[in-house]
Amino acid sequence: MSRPQTAPASLAATGATPLRHPADQARSRLADEPWYLPMADEIALFEAAYAARLPVLLKGPTGCGKTRFVEHMAWRLYRGGDGTDDGGDRRGNAVPAARRALETPLLTVACHEDLTATDLVGRFLLSGDETVWTDGPLTRAVRSGAICYLDEVVEARKDTTVVVHSLTDHRRVLPIEKTGEQLDAHPDFLLVISYNPGYQSVLKDLKPSTRQRFVSIEFAYPPIDVESTIIAHESGIDASLARQLAQIGDKVRNLREHGFEEGVSTRLLVYAGQLVARGIAPRRACDVAIISAITDDRDVQRAVTDIVDVLLP
Repeated sequence: MSRPQTAPASLAATGATPLRHPADQARSRLADEPWYLPMADEIALFEAAYAARLPVLLKGPTGCGKTRFVEHMAWRLYRGGDGTDDGGDRRGNAVPAARRALETPLLTVACHEDLTATDLVGRFLLSGDETVWTDGPLTRAVRSGAICYLDEVVEARKDTTVVVHSLTDHRRVLPIEKTGEQLDAHPDFLLVISYNPGYQSVLKDLKPSTRQRFVSIEFAYPPIDVESTIIAHESGIDASLARQLAQIGDKVRNLREHGFEEGVSTRLLVYAGQLVARGIAPRRACDVAIISAITDDRDVQRAVTDIVDVLLP
């Protein structure tokens, strides 16, 4: 085995390519515009944060659209913005050609308790008879000027998230200890993280030293009219049934007396609609996509069943 090289090299430099599903590649490259229905001023806030290169924290319950929002914003900022011929954001600023040409504008990392700083930054790997440095997703985004999105960041170990600190202040640098490199962030790079405050605990919460490096945009489940539009668009069912599903979601989220804090996500309501669109009876679709999916607590299941029975007799 040869000595580890000190000059960083990507997988592409060695001729190796990570195996990925074509659908994942299309999402990362943002070949098509991800559909997103704004709830308030979140688009303008994100555009302003990106213009100032301020790191962004997205807070909200599971399945409320945080990830779709990031995908949509990455598309606006890197692929075409408002849909006009010259692209750009809602303020009419054109997307620079170099940014538009970036092959992978969005790198998403699903955080978990085994995620290490090495997973984010990179590691030495064997390639033939030599050891080659391979960038992790965070480093690739820092080099290329992409958006790096750390989804459910509180699931990662706290010593892992510390690695982003020098990227989220005036320094905008990423120290790579294993290569001795001090990597300056590309001018277009942005770090975005998300988490669900509903699962917050002493052991799973952002450290103040991390939290106070981000501007925070809060998300919630949409009102019935908006949610029914989302369900109809994403599932293909008619507006009447979509509204019934949205009403079910609204009622289920109010089951506070049963100790059910989280409720049902917009994602699950869309799943129910997609099952109906493929021939499953609406009542049965709610059984598998809502009632059985959200909890194993029999009392809560009975309470949700009563709601479904009233709205979908």
